[in-house]
Amino acid sequence: MKKIEAIIKPFKLDEVKEALHEVGLQGITVLEAKGFGRQKGHTELYRGAEYVVDFLPKVKIEIVLSDDMVERAIDAIKGAAHTGRIGDGKLFVSNIEEALRIRTGETGEEAL
Repeated sequence: MKKIEAIIKPFKLDEVKEALHEVGLQGITVLEAKGFGRQKGHTELYRGAEYVVDFLPKVKIEIVLSDDMVERAIDAIKGAAHTGRIGDGKLFVSNIEEALRIRTGETGEEAL
């Protein structure tokens, strides 16, 4: 089993969710996040005062899935989240040793 964590632009969430649904994934976890990478941040003007916005709004998606679904999920996220501009996001894949569905006690891939 693998865990995919993707940090994307907030306005791309619906497209990514739909793309994942189309490849057969049903469950995702979505978290609101703030951060910056190469795009750093920007300055804004508020009531005549200029201030720096260091952290930009992002969305973090977490998915735990079977090994055979990983490439399809990565391709779906990559295609749906891409704008070609700085700040499109990042995607991380890590190993999951165990999963357990609390309600039924199912373990491993059955718990997904």
